[in-house]
Amino acid sequence: MVFSSNVFLLLFLPLFLSVYYLTPNKRRIRNYVILAGSYFFYGWWRIDFLGLFAAVTIFNYFVGSAIGNAGVGQPLARRWMKLGVVVNLAVLGYFKYANFGVASFNELMTGLGFEPFVMASVLLPIGISFYIFESISYIVDVYRGDAEATKHPVDFATFVSLFPHLIAGPIFRYKDLADQFEQRDHSARLFGLGATRFMQGFVKKVIVADTVAPLADYCFSLTNPSTADAWLGALAYTVQLYFDFSGYSDMAIGLGLMIGFRFMENFNAPYISQSITEFWRRWHISLSSWLRDYLYIPLGGNRNGNAATHRNVIITFFLGGVWHGANWTFLAWGAMQGFMIFIERVLGISGSPKTFRVTRWLITFILVMISWTVFRAASISEAWRMYQPMFLLKNVGGLSDPMLTMISGLQVSMLVFAAFFVLTEGVLAYGPKRAPISGRTRTALIIGLLLPLFAMSIMKLSAQGYSAFLYFQF
Repeated sequence: MVFSSNVFLLLFLPLFLSVYYLTPNKRRIRNYVILAGSYFFYGWWRIDFLGLFAAVTIFNYFVGSAIGNAGVGQPLARRWMKLGVVVNLAVLGYFKYANFGVASFNELMTGLGFEPFVMASVLLPIGISFYIFESISYIVDVYRGDAEATKHPVDFATFVSLFPHLIAGPIFRYKDLADQFEQRDHSARLFGLGATRFMQGFVKKVIVADTVAPLADYCFSLTNPSTADAWLGALAYTVQLYFDFSGYSDMAIGLGLMIGFRFMENFNAPYISQSITEFWRRWHISLSSWLRDYLYIPLGGNRNGNAATHRNVIITFFLGGVWHGANWTFLAWGAMQGFMIFIERVLGISGSPKTFRVTRWLITFILVMISWTVFRAASISEAWRMYQPMFLLKNVGGLSDPMLTMISGLQVSMLVFAAFFVLTEGVLAYGPKRAPISGRTRTALIIGLLLPLFAMSIMKLSAQGYSAFLYFQF
């Protein structure tokens, strides 16, 4: 089940909210409703993977309890922590990388003249990267003493399965939500804010991302793209990915507010960044902060001199690419991110600029587009097919005839709107501070603009039938 589907909007969400608010708000009883609803939500896709999901939850709950009982920093606690991390990574590694490992091994074997190894294809459980990372953060935080081992298994199970962010993040940490499982505020105002945020995300996903998605798909499928085709495809995917993923995060945050949870922001106007370092402080914030706290800092961070710091940066982003998927394209993308940040560190480029410089922004945006190209490509050869006209001036010229027959005025309009949206984010970030929007103005904007766009989104969704999120594959 996905948020951008009629079964979620018209069946699951109204039913869940009705049961949730009819349930007495005492003694964590509403957590049981969330847990049941989240398991139903996840099981709608593949009920057989609920067993794995529950097993991972139970295992990490007991490992956290064992670490807590052993005592913070004690040798026994350290052994439990290591066991928990290894088992979690083994589960993730098997389901996410077994097919890739076997395929790569078989390429080597067949190249040497041997018979390939035969293994049944392993199906990737949706959301496994997110709930495994959250489980690891929990047991590591308990070991470090940053969080107490919970004595409430339902709270922990609810944290792992919380359906608003279960499929594609943000990546949460138990210590940040622990108090909210005990007590949450519920009000008409908070519910209204959540509904508004959900609708904003829905519109971003269905109206913008889904409209430009066919354009990106077609550009990347061309066997002989022109220079203009390749750059247009890179731009279309850059827009699609941002509005798709940030739209999902908006919906997750909005759904959380509707049931009393306050989630962290996952995006902060990333396309106004003036360096790749700044970009990663604004893009997928929950992942970048997770990689910093649980990988970069344990590797040594910036504590052992410049050479070690540069090494740790490159390793962290390379493994961030590994996390995204079992494909050489993700490894190349992760290495590219680490290398670009390494260059910025050597050149002394700030990751927290005080003023806006158009040249630095334009260079950064182009670098982001270039990196998204290999991220989107199905293979290194497909990425190279796009890079050749982009940089080697192969097939220089305007849009090819096949591309001209494909592109539509609506798609161009969405690209223009996306540019206006990014410009607005830049003005809000670097322009003069403005007074907050009044309640009446906000209400007028919702009724006059957001509600009609939301209604259009529902009609568009009904017409296209299904709209999967890009980050489901991770």
